Amino acid sequence: MTLFLNLRTQNVGGSVVDPYLLDGDATVSPPALRAVNWAEIAPLVEGRNVLFVTHGFNVSYQDGARSLAMLGARLACTDSELFIGVLWPGDWWLPVVNYPFEGEVAIDCGRRVAAFAARWMAGAQSISLASHSLGARVVLETAERLSQPARSLTVTAGAVNHDCLATQYADAASNAVAVSVLASQQDWVLKLAFRIGDPISELLRDDHSPFQPALGYDGPHGALPDSLHGPWQIPPSANYGHGSYLPPSNGVDAPGAKWHQVADYIGRAWRGEGQGWP
Repeated sequence: MTLFLNLRTQNVGGSVVDPYLLDGDATVSPPALRAVNWAEIAPLVEGRNVLFVTHGFNVSYQDGARSLAMLGARLACTDSELFIGVLWPGDWWLPVVNYPFEGEVAIDCGRRVAAFAARWMAGAQSISLASHSLGARVVLETAERLSQPARSLTVTAGAVNHDCLATQYADAASNAVAVSVLASQQDWVLKLAFRIGDPISELLRDDHSPFQPALGYDGPHGALPDSLHGPWQIPPSANYGHGSYLPPSNGVDAPGAKWHQVADYIGRAWRGEGQGWP
């Protein structure tokens, strides 16, 4: 059984709604998930270290649920820990062309996740956040608005400008005890597509300088926060592309899969352990 925070109305596309908790089996098709009664939330989170993890751009409800459920299982939570996958509508029926508009959706979702945490998770021991791709904007917006610092903030393959931790999301970085980043210069999606799509997105929302490399490609730049922990650059020889970070959406695992390293990295960041990878 896996918990999810759902901000979606449809399997593909759809509008953003105020989040609510789901639980159940995401390995079947369609996912067998039920809405958690609001009265059940406080006992679920009381005294526990909570980790929210979100997927990125162009991921459907079903694919996101299946992938994040596998990630949660890999983390092997203890009784004092709680994993929650965040499902948000960063996709559309015609993929790719909608990318410039999904930044606004991610920002909206991040703010709603923060409001949910403020209202329903006051009893948690701590709150941590992790993301993939454009989900970076979801967790950075959330971190900026948490009433107390996030225990950890982990951004993998971040589809956001490389100096964001020193500029528009400096407040998010300062509102986290520990910030971790994973970047790969073998990520051709971020190397090529991000440099095309991000300037168009910037025309719609003027919050950063265009034509910069992505955080998930080049690693963090600018006046880096004291909370930032390394290492973050995955060696080129490891050949991590944009799809290497999360479990496959078809639910099929394989021994030695690349995402295992990423999941373990997220787990160590969440638990305040030292990093030996990458």
